[in-house]
Amino acid sequence: MQYMLLLTSAPDAGPQPGSPEEAAEMGEWFAYDDMLKQAGVFVSGEALHPVDTATTVRVRDGGTVVTDGPFAETKEYLGGYYVIDVDDLDAAVSYAEKVPNIGYGSVEIRAVVDFSALERS
Repeated sequence: MQYMLLLTSAPDAGPQPGSPEEAAEMGEWFAYDDMLKQAGVFVSGEALHPVDTATTVRVRDGGTVVTDGPFAETKEYLGGYYVIDVDDLDAAVSYAEKVPNIGYGSVEIRAVVDFSALERS
């Protein structure tokens, strides 16, 4: 079963960009990536640019509205994701608790819907 690990944290949490602490944490992220790949559970994953680079698109009453910024104002923002292929939710939780920013962020785990068995017309 595939699960998406949605990585969130507050913009001011964690190491500051360009700091030695950020460089050390990047090493932890590379090691985490390697661990997922060596375990054979890595499907995909990417980091996202900061939330202030987001653009949101809505279509309302037949018109397209494009706004700067994220879909919702929240205290924590989506910073990246992983898709992993594991046996069950317990396994997904065990990988989520190893994410390098878990000490100051959070990981939302969502099962990925498998549409491959559905017929298309």
